[in-house]
Amino acid sequence: MGLARTWVREGTGAVVVNVPVDTPNARAAAATYGEIRSVLMAGGVPARGITMYHYRPDASQSLAPIKLNYTKIAATAGPCGLWPEDLGPSISNPTYSENKPYYNFGCATQRNLAAMVDNPSDLVQPRPETPPYAPRRGIAFDKYRKGTTTTTTYPESDRAKLSDTGK
Repeated sequence: MGLARTWVREGTGAVVVNVPVDTPNARAAAATYGEIRSVLMAGGVPARGITMYHYRPDASQSLAPIKLNYTKIAATAGPCGLWPEDLGPSISNPTYSENKPYYNFGCATQRNLAAMVDNPSDLVQPRPETPPYAPRRGIAFDKYRKGTTTTTTYPESDRAKLSDTGK
């Protein structure tokens, strides 16, 4: 169930279920696939998002496991710190006077952004909107119809001020 919840949040491809064949537990593994499929579907994975493949394990594995995996997008940037040329003005660097970006320009920024992104698929496509909170929306519409302000007021907000300047 945890894998299904994680797939819903970050998965980009199908959940692949690798079921072993030609092992002593092959029949039990094939029967377990139906249960795995139903648990994944209960966790939010659509039926068309589950794919089964058979695999032949090594001869050393008498009881081979069922393997579950899926693909996801990872935000990565190339290695930084490669400086094949001098950045400053010199006779051997004719591009300095041409005002062109230097080698590895912006690499650290790209690496930091890749490290900070929670879900890299957000860089490819935005997430769907969540439904609005209906009770708060109803209150705001009622205030708007009456002509009163729709901003939320906090009674303790005056206590946080350091001075009375501007009153």
